[in-house]
Amino acid sequence: MSELPPFETHSVENQPPPFVPRDLWADDIVLRECVMRDGAGAFAPRLATYGALAGDALYRLGFDANRDRPRLRTHDQHGHRIDLVEFHPAYHQLMEAAKTHGVAGLSWHEPLPGAHVARAALSYLHHQAEAGTSCPLTMTHAAVPVLQREPALREWATKAAAPHYDPRDVPIGGKAGITLGMGMTEKQGGSDVRANATTATPDADGAYTLVGHKWFFSAPMCDGFLVLAQAPGGLTCFLMPRRRADGAKNAFRLVRLKDKLGDWANASSEVEFTGARAWRVGDEGRGVATIIEMVMLTRLDCMLGSSAEMRMALAQAMHHARHRRTFGKPLVEHALMRNVLADLALESEAATTFALRVARAVDAAPRDPREAAFARIATAAGKYWLCKRAPAFVNEAQECLGGAGYVEESILPRLYRQAPLNSIWEGSGNIQCLDVLRALAREPETVQAVGDELAAASGHDATFDAFVDRLRVDLAVAREAGARMLVERLALALQASVLLRAGSPAAILFIRSRLGGEHGLAFGTLPAEVDAAPLLARALPA
Repeated sequence: MSELPPFETHSVENQPPPFVPRDLWADDIVLRECVMRDGAGAFAPRLATYGALAGDALYRLGFDANRDRPRLRTHDQHGHRIDLVEFHPAYHQLMEAAKTHGVAGLSWHEPLPGAHVARAALSYLHHQAEAGTSCPLTMTHAAVPVLQREPALREWATKAAAPHYDPRDVPIGGKAGITLGMGMTEKQGGSDVRANATTATPDADGAYTLVGHKWFFSAPMCDGFLVLAQAPGGLTCFLMPRRRADGAKNAFRLVRLKDKLGDWANASSEVEFTGARAWRVGDEGRGVATIIEMVMLTRLDCMLGSSAEMRMALAQAMHHARHRRTFGKPLVEHALMRNVLADLALESEAATTFALRVARAVDAAPRDPREAAFARIATAAGKYWLCKRAPAFVNEAQECLGGAGYVEESILPRLYRQAPLNSIWEGSGNIQCLDVLRALAREPETVQAVGDELAAASGHDATFDAFVDRLRVDLAVAREAGARMLVERLALALQASVLLRAGSPAAILFIRSRLGGEHGLAFGTLPAEVDAAPLLARALPA
């Protein structure tokens, strides 16, 4: 060690180099394999472009977008009601990059085979850099197919899918691309949207007038919003524009922005409708059915978001452990730390592989009834399980960094605040489990699809086969009180099935630990004799 200059108390050493710039596509062996296997290989060049962008410029922008949170301006300086949300410029740069590269619309503006898988991979890469912007991007993406079926709303569908971002508060006629938000839940109902009290009164020109409120009104800066309200024929879905076609502000008031645990770059609000104009989406009384059409897409994005958070947390832990020395050797060479990192790598690979498999099912659903049935049940089971795993996963990765993982210079505190959100958004865990039970009881095609999926992996591992045999029996006699355990086991079996059929080197260890019981309740409890080297090498290139 060289002699220190006067008044310097210490030299800074034994610190990892900066995490960025990194190439999130090139670094992710598992993601690249999934994209090729699940039919999106033709999109690999643009995924490579976005992976490099996400691991450098977008990653840096994410810190600014979260540090300077959105602010609500209800009135301008002259007292006019404006209901605008102001953002740090980094937010708009993130949104522009995402929209331009297809995170919100590739599935629709380039509907080639594999487009949904490629769009899922783009979302997965973007979410690692900044998760809050994923909210309006997901809602914009999910709304397109239901809007496409309404001739009067085709312009909205086309511009939502378009690879253009325009944050101006003007009518959509002057825009090449738009974003969409949602307002479903009210104070008195929460997940029970049939308890909604907002009224929709038909007008002579075919529009409706909305009066009421929403307790959660997501992404209030968007150009339009899908909302639920009680029409004469029952609960109905509506598209409510921010601006009327003549440029006038629509009749709604933003009451306040939610002071949230995380998701700081994105704005969430409470709103009151004071005679707002809106257009019906679907038939009167079919509001829940209309929303359910979007749920498969939004739940998939919850799976992708949780998988992306795990992936970024794993990469941060691996990067630190390779460069930090403790007790005479790199942290990654200590046996117990290797067990922890290998366990995290195993969980991350299973999550990513499962989420992309579901994306393949969504991609094939319009032309393959079996894949449609599989997507129907797998999105609910996958959303439940992957979103439950993310918070504990991120916390374990924080622990790998020690105190450095708990301070804001690291991305890990932001990931930890974000991790619980996907388990709440688009229906909490109990809602997902009840949805699985409904599918099993009322939609026999979903039972057959799950059976076929698991059977395709049989005969390769005795532990897997025995686990699946027991699961089949339990699926036939499913009860509400045991739904969480059942859905957990279903998700684990589906993850193992995908890993087995992919020929992943992680498959057998995943089965031993998650299905065979050779694992504790915490991460880092893999069998002691496990060789961690292949998993660690696969997790993040040195």
